[in-house]
Amino acid sequence: MGKNKGARIVITLECSCINIENQNKRNPGIFRYTSTKNRRNTQNRLELKKFCPQCNTHSLFKEIK
Repeated sequence: MGKNKGARIVITLECSCINIENQNKRNPGIFRYTSTKNRRNTQNRLELKKFCPQCNTHSLFKEIK
């Protein structure tokens, strides 16, 4: 018998500072976090403020597909 997947899913959060120019960047590339969310309680895309090591500040991370 297979298990039910449940309401929790794994999501990817991407920094929104990648499009802003004139930043103090340490190294090139895109920084991402992974997290989980309950899709029944949070149906919209998640936005969290987390630390981005590329721009060396706390910035807004948005859920991507």
